[in-house]
Amino acid sequence: MQESSLEQAKGKVGSVSGRTGWRTIARRIRVPAGFAFAALFLWLAHPNGRTVALSLLLVLPGVWLRGYASGYVKKDAELTTTGPYAHTRNPLYLGSILIAFGFAVAAASWLIMALLAALFAAIYIPTILSEEAYLCEHFAGYEEYARMVPRLLPRGSGTVRKLDGVEAADGGFSIELYLRHREYNSAMGAGAIYLALALKLLLLSR
Repeated sequence: MQESSLEQAKGKVGSVSGRTGWRTIARRIRVPAGFAFAALFLWLAHPNGRTVALSLLLVLPGVWLRGYASGYVKKDAELTTTGPYAHTRNPLYLGSILIAFGFAVAAASWLIMALLAALFAAIYIPTILSEEAYLCEHFAGYEEYARMVPRLLPRGSGTVRKLDGVEAADGGFSIELYLRHREYNSAMGAGAIYLALALKLLLLSR
């Protein structure tokens, strides 16, 4: 959705520190909800060689995007507008969506696909809106940035030059930031799920 003004969204959600509604709850439970869903996923999954192979078309780009984005973002320190953040305001969440739906393809289960869509609608949409309110409140150039860069799906070549007349923060990928954010855990987690799927595929083939 292209916002006409983030002030409207800001007024609706209020400040992050004082929020006690579902958006706050969603932010707090998204990680444990993800682990719980992973357990349910492995129980319901009925993978086969073809679906596992197809899943790589989503999972690998998702893991790469999360790793790439983590090497740019400086959480709470500055508004990141370079790298993937020049194309989408939420590359980390976009990467997570690619990974999650990739594994849904591997599972060969429409039920998992439906549950996953519901999970993202209930948890990640409120989380994204909550974080937008925080960024709008703490970074003066966020409204202009939001008008230039889409919320989720990338668009165009995306170059953010100035925000509120001030040169946008510049910077390239930092392996130090990547390691600090421990984004390698995404790759390790994806590998662990593929190993579990391989074991289940072996059991189903007997």
